[in-house]
Amino acid sequence: MISALATELGPWSWWIIGLVFLGLEILIPGVFLLWIGLAALVVGGLSFMFWDVASWSWQLQVLIFAVLSLVFAMVGRRISHSGGDSDQPMLNRRVEGLVGRTATLEEPITEGQGRIRLDDTTWIVHGPELPAGARVRITTAQSGSLTVEAV
Repeated sequence: MISALATELGPWSWWIIGLVFLGLEILIPGVFLLWIGLAALVVGGLSFMFWDVASWSWQLQVLIFAVLSLVFAMVGRRISHSGGDSDQPMLNRRVEGLVGRTATLEEPITEGQGRIRLDDTTWIVHGPELPAGARVRITTAQSGSLTVEAV
């Protein structure tokens, strides 16, 4: 069946497959079907050049398509993950963005633990023994745990 379909449509079969994948990328965004669609278009272009060559079988075309799909997906992933520096580097790292800020203790630090209020959130902090109302600076932030020092 695949052989008959590839023979009837010729090189255009890969162009149709590629355009279908590109169309699906618009409907199902995720930038994955883009690479598969581009691989199909490349195999379609190669098919125009090698269609009359005896060794250009549908099995070889599918193999080249599979390899190109993997290569394009890996290159595309590398390109998309090397976006460079963000203009908001702490956007999804809220706790890390608190380092360096100062606040007033709402609850005293006793036995190494107290509370501060920053913006609309109350945070548990760790640090030296300090009374309520003391000014502190956040020195480290890891996994929601803030360490402070007296200012």
